[in-house]
Amino acid sequence: MADETLYDTLLAEGLISNESFEKIKQKDANPLFSIHWEIKTLLYVGILLLTTGLGLLVYENIDSIGHVFVLLFIALISVGCFVYCFKYKLPFSTSKVNSPNTAFNYILLLAATSFVIFAGYLQYQYKVFGTHYGMATFVPMLVLFFIAYYFDQLGVLNMAIASLAVWMGVTVTPSDLLEKYDFNSTAIIYTYLGLGLVLIVKAIATNYFNFKKHFKFSYQHYGVHALYISLLAGYFHFYDFLYALLWLLGIGIVSFFLYKDAIKHHSFYFLLLMILYSYVAISSLVIRMLSPGYNTGAVGLIFMYFIISALGLVLLLIHFNKKLKQHDQL
Repeated sequence: MADETLYDTLLAEGLISNESFEKIKQKDANPLFSIHWEIKTLLYVGILLLTTGLGLLVYENIDSIGHVFVLLFIALISVGCFVYCFKYKLPFSTSKVNSPNTAFNYILLLAATSFVIFAGYLQYQYKVFGTHYGMATFVPMLVLFFIAYYFDQLGVLNMAIASLAVWMGVTVTPSDLLEKYDFNSTAIIYTYLGLGLVLIVKAIATNYFNFKKHFKFSYQHYGVHALYISLLAGYFHFYDFLYALLWLLGIGIVSFFLYKDAIKHHSFYFLLLMILYSYVAISSLVIRMLSPGYNTGAVGLIFMYFIISALGLVLLLIHFNKKLKQHDQL
């Protein structure tokens, strides 16, 4: 409405012609709309379909085309994409660096994906690292982290973090994981508890030293999930009540610091994670306290708890939503 009033004023004062005024009205009546996200989605889907199609082609024709040819083909795709990215990349900076063109990020993503496929195929078929499965995941992980920082690519950073999680899991139980499919629960719990702490520390350091500060969300996102899931797994795994309380105490400490960080940075997403994971922890404790007296009364109390707590959870989310909106930074 403000623009329409402005145009009417300009027309009345003779600063624009009737023809220009009509063109402006027609333009406002048929505004342009952005298809930015639609195009990005199609490009990502295209890369996914391309890599999937190549995998199926290799699987169906491996006997006729041979492993060496497949490896060379994948290597050529990766090298070609990397050559393009090195040629057109912008200078490195500790702050955010924008892509030189629209296709750059997708070509880089294809390069990184094909490299990971090449490394995995090489290990699977020729055992270049022997039975050192940790090295087979460690080397690609280092390369992915380098690519993510050097080219400033969040998609590759997410791949690198996932590779870090795989490397830590494979290093802890390589034979059980790959041969017997039998996880040592205690080792896995402590390993991914350590992973969560490493990622959270990395998120804090990234923000504190202002080095690729925009990577903080990815580190904190995966770190928070790894911490909460490992702490909950520890609580459920160790049945001794007093020992289990230590794991719940850990959840409380994580929730406190996550709450302070979410309020400071006005992040409803991390506030939501804190509330939901804390709710699961509290609910599991309530059920555990009521379940020994398994009778009609205990079941009724559990149902009442979930009804009342669910209502309280909704009201709490509404309250924090309003609190963050007061700062106009949701």
